[in-house]
Amino acid sequence: MTREELLQNAKPILFNTDMVRAILDGRKTVTRRVVKLKYDNTHHEIKTDKYGTRLIEIQDDVEGETFGSREDGTTWRKIRPYIEPKAYYNKGDILYVRETWGEGYEEGTYIYKADDKLANLPEFKESSKLIYHPSIHMPKEAARVFLKVTNVRVERLQCMSWNDICNEGIISDSNVRDIFSFRMLQNKFKNLWNSTIKKSDLYRYGWDANPWVWVIELEVIQADE
Repeated sequence: MTREELLQNAKPILFNTDMVRAILDGRKTVTRRVVKLKYDNTHHEIKTDKYGTRLIEIQDDVEGETFGSREDGTTWRKIRPYIEPKAYYNKGDILYVRETWGEGYEEGTYIYKADDKLANLPEFKESSKLIYHPSIHMPKEAARVFLKVTNVRVERLQCMSWNDICNEGIISDSNVRDIFSFRMLQNKFKNLWNSTIKKSDLYRYGWDANPWVWVIELEVIQADE
């Protein structure tokens, strides 16, 4: 595809500066996005029937909102159809990365914080706010990184192996794959994950809550000349 065709078909996806660098370095090939609950009185569970196996959102058993109790003491769910959450992205989708950006010296050109190795230093942080704009405000025409979704699956957040965490762009501080090194690597991802969740939602979407997540596998694609 040409750049124009990519831009026409691409959906936006947000990454912070460190993760953009990881993508550009070839270290990040997957991202996890939380499966959010639509209602406060529901939960997610796996359902298997003649139509297959998938994640559903279903109402909690709440005394007072049921039609009585069973003999074993459990309650009937209030009659309500379940919901099947829809993934943010599907296999085959083309995405463009929204990243922290700025306007170039020439009109119609752009600069990117991920390319600026000084931008994260303490003495440059305040001044960089005058140069760069938040990724959420990046115009589509400024996109330079395009990704193709190669696979999407759903799993619990904490079901991550060593390789899974590394494929998220996290760098291990050790070449030894023992349980201690794994816990350190896991803690790095935990801190990164929790930094993306609003404090008010940590109890249900933070690492310790072990929420269901979409696991989105990605590959970088280049525009045709």
